Amino acid sequence: MTIASSASDQQTPEVSAPASDGEGALAWKTHDAQDIGELIVIAFAHGGVDRVFFTSGSDIVFYQEAIAKALARNSPAPSLISIPHEHVSLNAALGYAAVSGKPTVVAVHADVGTQHMGAAIHTASHSRLPIVITAGAPPVAATGTMRGGRDEGGHLWLQQTYDQGAIVRPYMKWDHRLDYQENPGVIVSRALQVAMTAPRGPVYLSIPRELSLLPPRENAFPALAQLAVPRPACLDQRAAREIAERLIAAKNPFVVVGNAGRDMSFLPELVKVCELLGMAAVNSPTSSYLGFPFNHPLYEETTALRDADAVLVVDAAVPWLPGSHAPSSDAYIAVVGLDPIFSRIPTYEFSASVRATADPVQAILAIGSEVRALVHPSDITRCAERGRAHSNVASVREQEADSAAASASAERPISPLWASAQIGRLLDDNCILIEETTPRASLRRFLRCSLPGSYFANPGSSGGWAPGAALGAKLAAPERNVIAVSGDGFYMFGSAIVALWAAVHYRAPFLMIVYQNRSYSTGTARLADTYPNGHAVRAGFPGGYFDPPIDFAKEAEAAGAYGENIRDPGDVGPALGRAMAQIRSGRPAVISLWMRRVLGPD
Repeated sequence: MTIASSASDQQTPEVSAPASDGEGALAWKTHDAQDIGELIVIAFAHGGVDRVFFTSGSDIVFYQEAIAKALARNSPAPSLISIPHEHVSLNAALGYAAVSGKPTVVAVHADVGTQHMGAAIHTASHSRLPIVITAGAPPVAATGTMRGGRDEGGHLWLQQTYDQGAIVRPYMKWDHRLDYQENPGVIVSRALQVAMTAPRGPVYLSIPRELSLLPPRENAFPALAQLAVPRPACLDQRAAREIAERLIAAKNPFVVVGNAGRDMSFLPELVKVCELLGMAAVNSPTSSYLGFPFNHPLYEETTALRDADAVLVVDAAVPWLPGSHAPSSDAYIAVVGLDPIFSRIPTYEFSASVRATADPVQAILAIGSEVRALVHPSDITRCAERGRAHSNVASVREQEADSAAASASAERPISPLWASAQIGRLLDDNCILIEETTPRASLRRFLRCSLPGSYFANPGSSGGWAPGAALGAKLAAPERNVIAVSGDGFYMFGSAIVALWAAVHYRAPFLMIVYQNRSYSTGTARLADTYPNGHAVRAGFPGGYFDPPIDFAKEAEAAGAYGENIRDPGDVGPALGRAMAQIRSGRPAVISLWMRRVLGPD
């Protein structure tokens, strides 16, 4: 069984061709499963799932048995990745799905395991990744009446809720509790179909414990390929032509890149259109995937949008921050995406001249085709001149960034500028960067990421994504060097020691770089913005600091990883080099860089 390696929203897992009844209809294949739990695992395997991120629970033991049985029989089955914390497990599944493009399963224990995934559920909701969250459900069968009934401790009563799915429903595309009368294989294939249908996203399936242990009433079901994943919408020619005409005629067109870079084929197609038009590209404030090379001469800063007269927004929920950097009210704004009104956001005030529902890659291909058909030689000359002007701006910006970093090279504590510049020098084309810093632009200005799938940022606003995501990314791409960067507040939110333990256990080493300023920006800078010279500011920001901090190097060593705490700015580069040698030898590493506290004295 193979599945597509691209993260494209257009791709469906490639499974073996379904059997035919001889008249063109697709026949359901019968499987030999001893219980419903095993049938669920078989259905996931035939749907293209190759990893189950698992946190132990008495109601999901069927995963362990079914996968071990499949391995013993050399039958298809996902690999079981044991993660001893649900929050890390879901974030690892997100990292795995982002890099591999494959549907990925998470298994947790009942309501408490569901709740322990915490705010990673929010992250999954905004990721547009095909995640199937499965949870056991406590049994309701009376003690002694059937296998798997209420035959354990009192917690089986305490874990029963009126509606377990309601815990996550606002964040899911679909949720369901498996019922006795249903075909489990059908339900699993349906869960995968919804998760894989563009715009992709997480789904939730709860499975009662005693039900998972019953023998199946039917062992045949349609695989995902037989249900079929819909092809996403294409941009109609009239809309493509209108957008192309506006971009060609504009004096200063821009494209705002949101999360379309989730599809690995998007970046090269957008580069072609931008180079043809001499059009600059900027990231939206919430972009999480690399949709345009950071080192390209046409890559610009968001501030430039205030001078734009035509803007193409591609899959960006927040295209810009309102205020002085936003385009003028006279600018032509075209919004293209799989959900161009971002219907999951209750209040949405960004205006547009036109909105079109379309797959981003197909949209860029259609717009590019119209541009090539409409552009005149005089337009090409004008676009080339504009491209050179953007290139000059980019060159100056790069020189200014390098100069600022060099000026901060001897600062003590270590300057974030200097640290970011050293990280930029560390990267090569074999690296995947996982970023969870605030603000993102402060690190991006030093990055040279140019290849599709070489950069990922937290897709939501919940901290603690990076350690788990880095683990998942490494499992998906074992041949790549995975480097994660996080502030220390978010790093602690991520239960990093669990991710490090799993990285040691599964030989999936990644490098974790921590900016250690011992401060919450929310409890310091944002507090000062809200209450300037207020009582809390004058009292020294109570609740804004966690100083003295955790020794992250010792914590890493406790998990079996390599760790260093760095205070000398001159040792940042050498320490990163030592850490890279460690991960290349198979050992995860943590480098903690001591920086100045936000607003307060050290």
